[in-house]
Amino acid sequence: MEPAELRSKLGGVIAFPVTNFKPDLSLDIDGFRRNVAEMTEYPLCAVVAAGGTGELYSLTPDEHGRLVEAAVAEARGKSAVIAGVGFGGGLSVALAKQAVAAGADGILMFPPYYPNADFEGLLHYYKAIGEAVDVGLFVYSRDWVNLTASQVARLCDELPNLIALKEGQGDLRNYQRVMARCGNRLHWIGGIGDDMVPGYYAIGIRTYTSSIAVIAPRLSLQLHERASMLDNASLSRLMSNYVLPLYALRARRKGYEVSVMKKAMEILGKPAGPVRPPLPETRPEEVNEIERLMERYEPVL
Repeated sequence: MEPAELRSKLGGVIAFPVTNFKPDLSLDIDGFRRNVAEMTEYPLCAVVAAGGTGELYSLTPDEHGRLVEAAVAEARGKSAVIAGVGFGGGLSVALAKQAVAAGADGILMFPPYYPNADFEGLLHYYKAIGEAVDVGLFVYSRDWVNLTASQVARLCDELPNLIALKEGQGDLRNYQRVMARCGNRLHWIGGIGDDMVPGYYAIGIRTYTSSIAVIAPRLSLQLHERASMLDNASLSRLMSNYVLPLYALRARRKGYEVSVMKKAMEILGKPAGPVRPPLPETRPEEVNEIERLMERYEPVL
């Protein structure tokens, strides 16, 4: 898919499937295939294989390639497939090339391994990926990569196939500055979580990345629809009833943003499996809380 074509398809919900593991922590590709096939029965604009929810940094290059290939096969063109890449210059380029060869429509560029990189070093990291593949690129501003408006403008100048920014800081003040500076040079994505939909959509964003889509794609789409219509009363009810209680559980421990989602999936009968270290498993006493919350989710499943 040409970068401009991919950009034209971005609008609504981008889903982040988990990476399924067996009890021995080996890859469960069949479980992953089932989840992607079920998710893409809904009108999601894209799915991200090997993203943050997909435990990118725990994967081997071979596993990464298998996940992208499986996502492409199961999405069957109904949703675009974006592959997450990270680590460092050599490995990120190799993963990007491998993903495009497997059929990925775009590349989501995670921060590199070095948390104190100067912007010039980051620029070279992103450019190496962009020069290696001809598909659309997404830059992911999260963790130690917190880009300013002038830095995003520089990326636009230097990367001709950069089409979108996924904001993962939750800093709406800075995001507004970036959007004002760069205008329509990029597609703007709300990328820190379903709980930020009201804020993102209030500043004009109309695409967001959803973790909730792994358990309730209908709810993810409803959040997008209500927020797009500025139906604040309906949006507030969805947030209060479903989103905020789930995100409160996810916030209890670092890594729970994946662990809680996998446990919720299993409670709902979806394949998920354990998380890989260093992510922690949910505590046994918290499973009952997740079960009760999933009972509340029944109307939106």
